[in-house]
Amino acid sequence: FTARTAVDHFFHLCKELRIVVPEAMKYFCMTEAIAVYLQKYTVYRKRKIFFGATGKTDDLINLIVKHPKEKYLLPASDIHKDDISEALTEKKIPCKTAIMYRTVCSEFSKDESFDYDMLVFFSPSGISSLMKNFPQFKQDDIRIGCFGATTAKAALEAGLRLDIEAPTPEAPSMTAALEQ
Repeated sequence: FTARTAVDHFFHLCKELRIVVPEAMKYFCMTEAIAVYLQKYTVYRKRKIFFGATGKTDDLINLIVKHPKEKYLLPASDIHKDDISEALTEKKIPCKTAIMYRTVCSEFSKDESFDYDMLVFFSPSGISSLMKNFPQFKQDDIRIGCFGATTAKAALEAGLRLDIEAPTPEAPSMTAALEQ
């Protein structure tokens, strides 16, 4: 699992389709937070739930490689990076990506005020949402912060001035970047 949303949608679909998830099922999670979140749906056991130490794709792949005989299902959004499935295919580990939910833009009402000092984006879809909701958006004095290279790239491609970017060696989190 790469996100809590993926966990929710996976178990919701299993329930709707009346699929009984076997007790022996192994779960591989991008972060410890996602692994702990699985407790909402299953009993947390060390031999059953695995997660990467840093939350990076390479850590997750290294864990999966230790279990090469398993078949892997990667629950994902319609907007996702293929880095995990590509890495598994490269290592000849069977993997299927399952689109289980869609990422959609939240609509802003016409009456809603837009009075912000800073906008912080954590995914390229956030940039898309801004441009869809406010096609005439002018940045002026509003500062823009982005987390991740793909989000920063999307902001620049949308013609926005990037004021704060994370992660960097000096600022590994958005909080640290904001404090600088």
